Amino acid sequence: MRLGPSRRLWILPILAAIATVILFGPRLYRTALVGSGYFAQTLCSGVFVSGRPMSDVIATNLAGARFRPLRLFTPTVDEDARQASTALLGLARQTAIYREGLGCTLVHDKAPALLRAETKDLFPRGRPPKAGTAWPDGERVEAGPWTDDFRWPDGVDSEAATRAVKAILAEPSPERPRGTRALVVVQNGRIVAERYAPGFDAHMPLVGWSMSKAAINALIGMRVKDGVLSLDDTGLLPEWRNDGDARGTITLDELMRMTSGLAFDEGYDNDLSDVARMLYLRPNTARFAASKPLEHRPGSHWSYSTGTTNIIAGVLRETFDDERAYLHYPRGRLFGPLGMRTAMFAPDASGTLMGGAFLYASARDWARLGLLFLRDGKWNGETLLPEGWVAYSTKPTPQSPDGEYGAQIWLKPQSEDEATGEPPMPEDAYYMQGYNGQAVVIVPSRDLVVVRLGLTPPGGDWNTARDLAPLVNAFPREH
Repeated sequence: MRLGPSRRLWILPILAAIATVILFGPRLYRTALVGSGYFAQTLCSGVFVSGRPMSDVIATNLAGARFRPLRLFTPTVDEDARQASTALLGLARQTAIYREGLGCTLVHDKAPALLRAETKDLFPRGRPPKAGTAWPDGERVEAGPWTDDFRWPDGVDSEAATRAVKAILAEPSPERPRGTRALVVVQNGRIVAERYAPGFDAHMPLVGWSMSKAAINALIGMRVKDGVLSLDDTGLLPEWRNDGDARGTITLDELMRMTSGLAFDEGYDNDLSDVARMLYLRPNTARFAASKPLEHRPGSHWSYSTGTTNIIAGVLRETFDDERAYLHYPRGRLFGPLGMRTAMFAPDASGTLMGGAFLYASARDWARLGLLFLRDGKWNGETLLPEGWVAYSTKPTPQSPDGEYGAQIWLKPQSEDEATGEPPMPEDAYYMQGYNGQAVVIVPSRDLVVVRLGLTPPGGDWNTARDLAPLVNAFPREH
């Protein structure tokens, strides 16, 4: 049978569509799975960890040009089961479940009931802080409500500090949103100012993204203090201990400093980059990152990698014989002593902490973590981190550009004053930094910790060094 010209024109698009599915179908499906995973994880965490309405999470966390394709996805939230699911046209479905004390985990090929059974009663209800106890031991904050004539501590340039806070919370350009959600300022161990965007408050856990790496730093430090780990350790994972596997020579120090030499694509513009596939497609994130080949000789090349931090979380797991003890460790040794009652460190489906990205905590609790570093690892008279650990963590890694990175900690502001070419922050400032503009800035010379949480989209109007420097520099140097 012969087809007429009009019939041939009609069938060509169909043939082209079939060819596209055959050639690119697997890639498109994996991309859809990444989208479903991101949507489900974000929605589950927003609703069940942060306690926000589903509509608000979708409207704010999943809005903007970057997320327009997600409008094709259909989300569902099951309040009784405490889980969120997302699918594209009924396909590529992903589900994230909430577990008390841990937050949300994508289930992948594991039954939700099994995941829940593994952590049942892992976190018994803790005692609330004593009524009236001042922060950081409790939640009482003496700083008054925010007003135009807000009273700053003595010695602070009040006009400059007030102007800086207003600018941090402002939205001067609708086309380039700033998206600040929380700001906490700690001086001399006390909260001296805090502000929150509408819909957010002092007790709401929010994602730190890569600020989570600083918590992994502290947890590793504690295992070093216990004598269980050493920074010179090699043969860190079972799969690296085979004869002739050069990855077995990688030291814990090289992982901490991002100089392992392992290949890893940290790109955020590619939906199928290593970091995207690791976080949203793989049930065992540490094993995925650890399977990567060496691109460089260990110790010779610096490359920022969330995969590396997830490997470190896997190394931490190797030090425990009991899986439940491992999952309880952050609460028992770090969050509990610091009073970080809102903190939740989400594991993947295999049970390994998502060390590079998925720690949720309130702005006040992120400030507590910053204060631990500012106090050189000491808390209420107890030494939680090894002697010299903060100095180790803030020692520049020579292979990093201009020595801007330490051990899971950023050391130099990624911005300069246009007039002088100098960093706008004090030279001794160092940082926990995360995607979308998360930041904990620690400034020993001013006895200061500043926390900024938000959601600044790519291209948004936020630069941590530029926008927090006016506030930091309004505080006097300690004598």
